[in-house]
Amino acid sequence: MPMTATTVLTARALLLDMDGTLVNSDAVVERCWRRWADRHGLDGDEVMKVVHGRQGYASMAVLLPHRPMEQNHADNARMLAEETADMDGVVEVPGASAFLAALAGLPHALVTSADVGLSTARMAAAGLGLPDLQITAESVGASKPDPEGFLKGAAELGVAPEDCVVFEDSGAGITAGKAAGMRVVGVGPRAAVHGPDALVADLTQVRVEAAADGSIRLHIG
Repeated sequence: MPMTATTVLTARALLLDMDGTLVNSDAVVERCWRRWADRHGLDGDEVMKVVHGRQGYASMAVLLPHRPMEQNHADNARMLAEETADMDGVVEVPGASAFLAALAGLPHALVTSADVGLSTARMAAAGLGLPDLQITAESVGASKPDPEGFLKGAAELGVAPEDCVVFEDSGAGITAGKAAGMRVVGVGPRAAVHGPDALVADLTQVRVEAAADGSIRLHIG
C-alpha cells in the first residue's frame, strides 16, 4: 500500500530491478513486443500485459503455450538482439541517478531479466552506472516470477532474504520478491495493482540513509 513520508524501511541490502524501476525503456519494449505480437497474430494490448518483468522466453511460453520451448529460446535470442539495437527513448526513471549515487558503498545489486548486453546498453543509454553486482538472465535458470534471481543476489551479498528490500515495477517482479521472502517497494503505475509493501511514483520519493550500524534506512514518500 502507499506509505507516508514518515515511513522508514530498514534493510541490510537492496535488490534493484532495471526496466521500469531504474530505466524507462517502455518505448522500446512496446515497439519490439508489438511487432512480435503482429508476427504471431496476437493482440498487442494483451501481449503487453504479460511481458513486463519476465525474460522473453518466459513471456512467450505464457503467450504461446503450445510452442516448443526451444523455439521460445531461439525467438528470445532474436528479440534480445532487436532490443539491444534500439535505445531510442531509453531514459532514467526520475531520481534513479541520485538514488544509485546514494547507494555507493552500500550493499546492493541489479537483478534484471535482461541479459548482460541489454542491461549494459540500457543503463548506459539512461546515463546510469551499473552496480558492482549484477544478476542478469545469464545468472539464473528461471525467470521472474521465480524468486531465484533475488535469492541469488541476497546470497552473493551475504545478506539474509528477510533483510533485503526489492525495488520493482512489474507484477512478475513483485511476485518474485515476495516469494523470496523480501519486502518490496513498488515503483510506478504498473506496481500499484500488485500489492507491494510500499509504493512510489518514482525514485525521487525515496531517500537513502546509511545508518551507523551498517544498515540502510529508506525514507519512503
